[in-house]
Amino acid sequence: MPVTSLLLIIITSLFFTGIIIRTKSILSGRKGPGIFQPLKDIWRLFRKGAVYSKTTSFVFQVAPSVYFSSVLVAVLFIPFGDQRGLISFNGDFVFFAYTLALGKFFMIISSLDTGSSFEGMGASREALYSLLVEPAFFILMGSFALLTGHTSFFEIFSTLHFGSYISYAVGTLAAFVIVIIAMVENSRMPVDDPKTHLELTMIHEVMILDNSGFDLGLIFYTTNLKFAMYGAIIANFFLTPGHELYYSIPIFIATQALFAIGVGIIESFMARFRMNHNPQFIFTLTSISLLIFLGVLLMLGKII
Repeated sequence: MPVTSLLLIIITSLFFTGIIIRTKSILSGRKGPGIFQPLKDIWRLFRKGAVYSKTTSFVFQVAPSVYFSSVLVAVLFIPFGDQRGLISFNGDFVFFAYTLALGKFFMIISSLDTGSSFEGMGASREALYSLLVEPAFFILMGSFALLTGHTSFFEIFSTLHFGSYISYAVGTLAAFVIVIIAMVENSRMPVDDPKTHLELTMIHEVMILDNSGFDLGLIFYTTNLKFAMYGAIIANFFLTPGHELYYSIPIFIATQALFAIGVGIIESFMARFRMNHNPQFIFTLTSISLLIFLGVLLMLGKII
């Protein structure tokens, strides 16, 4: 059923942030909150009404809903092994990227709508990071499109197979690029620290300072959903078509859990970068994607 991917992503999104926080608590020797604490926090916010400043317009009010809707629509493109996503067509990964960009755009203009130069600073930084991530994603997906001869998520992942040392290296690098893209897009370390309260280093957090109640809960849940969406993309590297659901679903859940634990480990042992180092770090993703493109050309025998 095409809806399998959607259901699994929604279910895993409920636990994703909780696993990250639990991993960080264990590694730092603390008892820490339970896995369900982030969900409880979001539910508490959902039951509160939002407060809007008189200086904001309707843009500020609709932005969290547009942000959530954009990620939910993007999730519909993600396949599950040999099952298509609910939406699938040639070139859908381009539509996927710009659907996410639409939600990010509304969050940026909503922060500008508050009239706060502080929020504008965060919006500027987040827009720059998204801009730097974009070439890496398109080079990565373009390389797989060249390798498989297809241009949709489902056809790329259903045709992709690994059988040589070069292909394993390409697959490992691709998984690494997607993990870092997910970290950047969800404002996590080493690029951003979701717990920071330092004015000079805040990025995403400063953008949503004026959001409250239901809107803030929606933004927090959208972050969880986006994390699980990228985890589903990584899982598709391991979901070989032809296997039954009882085989594919445990692989999907295990990949998501390992992804969340991996994020927790990275955040436990890495410090946040200095602000001026972030663009350099993000731009290295494009270099790694170019290595993947080179590996694909080697596999296709177009270089030697």
